[in-house]
Amino acid sequence: MITVTDLVDSLGAGFLRTVVAAGDAEVHDVALAEPGDTVGQPGELVLGVGVTDRDGAVTLLERAALASAGGVVLKGPFAGDPRVAATARELDGPALVELQPHTSWAHVVWLLRGVIDRAAAPDTSRLGSPGPHVDLFALADAAAEIIDAPVTVEDAQSRVLAYSARQDTTDPARVSTIVGRRVPPETLTHFRAGGVFRRLARSSEPIWTPAGPDGTLPRLVIPVRAGGEWLGSIWAVVRSPVPPERIRELGDVASVLALHLLRLRAEAGIARRVSTGRLRVALREGAASVTGPGTAAGSGVAGAGAAPVLPAGPWRVVVFGSPAGTDVRRQLDLWESVALRFGWHQPLLTDLDGALFGLVVERPRGRRPVTAGGLADAGAGTLDWLRHVLREVHAHDPGLWAVAGRPAHAPDELPRATAEAGELHRLVGTGRLPLPDRTGLLLVEDAWDTVVVERAAAAVGTDAGLLGGPLGALRAHDEEHGTAYRETLAAWLDHYGDPRSAARLLRVHPNTLRYRLRKLEEVAPVDLTSPRVRLALRLQLMATTEGPRPPVTGQL
Repeated sequence: MITVTDLVDSLGAGFLRTVVAAGDAEVHDVALAEPGDTVGQPGELVLGVGVTDRDGAVTLLERAALASAGGVVLKGPFAGDPRVAATARELDGPALVELQPHTSWAHVVWLLRGVIDRAAAPDTSRLGSPGPHVDLFALADAAAEIIDAPVTVEDAQSRVLAYSARQDTTDPARVSTIVGRRVPPETLTHFRAGGVFRRLARSSEPIWTPAGPDGTLPRLVIPVRAGGEWLGSIWAVVRSPVPPERIRELGDVASVLALHLLRLRAEAGIARRVSTGRLRVALREGAASVTGPGTAAGSGVAGAGAAPVLPAGPWRVVVFGSPAGTDVRRQLDLWESVALRFGWHQPLLTDLDGALFGLVVERPRGRRPVTAGGLADAGAGTLDWLRHVLREVHAHDPGLWAVAGRPAHAPDELPRATAEAGELHRLVGTGRLPLPDRTGLLLVEDAWDTVVVERAAAAVGTDAGLLGGPLGALRAHDEEHGTAYRETLAAWLDHYGDPRSAARLLRVHPNTLRYRLRKLEEVAPVDLTSPRVRLALRLQLMATTEGPRPPVTGQL
């Protein structure tokens, strides 16, 4: 199921805008609201087609609230009217959504219903039912018929989404584009030098490009835009100028194509949201969230469609680090891009408690991924694959790193592994654990000693006092007389049996160290020959001198 927020965010601000949110209101269908009609059912998204004034908008909101509708879509100026917005807030649901004023309601119904249906049953394309990708090829053929020339449909990143027939009559650059599903770098350089992409990003006007090097033929480029946003383009290989009336017809095709590209983006965004949401639940709750009707235990997350299917375990829960100041949504985009670049086409990534988590496979010993300048798809998504990727990216950007908890051998162990990975991430973030080395990856097994000590220090706590011992008296003496007895005690404990090293750390003479030890024992007598006393003192010192610890989150 999809929420109103997910739907609006997926389609983008160039199409819809949330005026008044309504929490996690879900939507399962679209309903048209004409004057006098009864407003639909719970969970419907009501389209205010017949609203012509402020009073009508307020009435529609009130009727939709009584019907428990998920949201109401209005065009401006009614959606932005202060009274209408105030009514939506007072009703505390449904959500109030604004539709861009020049958008056709017929297009809205087609686009929204397709996206909602896709969210409810995202796997129908596997069963052979037509989807927007099929429609894109049909539109490419239609455009090719209009101008009698081969055509490709590309997104804003120059990725080929569809192409028409008769590509055999084009140039080598087009053939490479079709085969590689992306415009070759040297061809991109040619078009970029001519300012093609700069004009595509700023204007809706057709662009004519002359012939280029290596036999590149002229192109007619039609921008595809929606709500002022550049979504993609139609590229036609033409050998002579195209009549204006045919260019206008291509513009009509581009308008229809824009809706398809919006739908594709929305479906991709929704699939990603559903996948990240299900993975988030799996990491938090374990077995209950990865088994369900129609899935074998441990084989996938409950539910169908865009829910992530977990590969065979055991697994490692990973937390990804990024440069300071990068919010988790940007981290998700960044690491998803990295994963795709290195061959993991369906990365298991999700945001959780303000951090970016991932799930990779702990490959059994003796099995190694295939390497050839990168990793084959068979190794993508494994711990060895991640280690390879991090070595590559960490060498160029030390701000990218990752930490991982112990292996989870069953779904119900995922929450424990999640807690461990989160614990390592917090320790690195607070400076209590050094950043991973040049490999960029730190496992909990590699930092077990730090984790054990940090958990013990956190468990000691200081909120309720020090439970006795000498530190209270030493702290009072240091504060009153300006002495450094606690610092001296910590250095001596850290270098027990080696007073010279302890003195060197304090930058004092060893005799000065010995004098301080005698004096502090006069202030607070303590048996420093006891190993247990020394351990307890060191943990108390850590808890009191290095700030508050995060709560203990797991067991080693």
